Amino acid sequence: MGGGDKARIRIGGATILDRVLGRLAPQCFRLVLNATGDAARFADTGLAVVADSVPNYAGPLAGVLAGLDWAASAAPEIAWVVSAPSDCPFLPRDLVARLHRARAAAGGQLACASSAGRRHPVAALWPVALREDLRRALTEEGVRKIDQWTARYRLAAAEWPATPVDPFFNVNTPEDTTEADRLATLYPEL
Repeated sequence: MGGGDKARIRIGGATILDRVLGRLAPQCFRLVLNATGDAARFADTGLAVVADSVPNYAGPLAGVLAGLDWAASAAPEIAWVVSAPSDCPFLPRDLVARLHRARAAAGGQLACASSAGRRHPVAALWPVALREDLRRALTEEGVRKIDQWTARYRLAAAEWPATPVDPFFNVNTPEDTTEADRLATLYPEL
């Protein structure tokens, strides 16, 4: 993508990060960003920025652990953390509620989003109570893939329709950026 933060790419007149935060803020008690590198680059959001505690960029699970650790320390009344990727400009307005409902209905310990027959493991609901299990998996077992770790637990999936736009469309290439901008223009309600 030519360097820089994908989250700062503009889609439909707003950055992807602004779109993600705008979707999640009404659904969550508090928001926090997980980022590697200089946290000051996100100072304009006014949010706490937490870095991975697992060294050498251990992947998205390390970001989940950072969020769980933050919740346990800064907001101990929070039992659940929702994670969302910062490259999905069309996240659903009911992400949190549907993840909770899917988990409860399936008797799951965790829940993730799904659309078009594909799971989206970063758009997920995580219990803070599993943070030490996750830390052990990352630091002692070398687990890096979300699906490898979540397979240990009852994982529920909350399904969303992928039409007219997949809410988990992610921007990974310049072509994706062009397509996302086109979709944002075509469907301004997104």
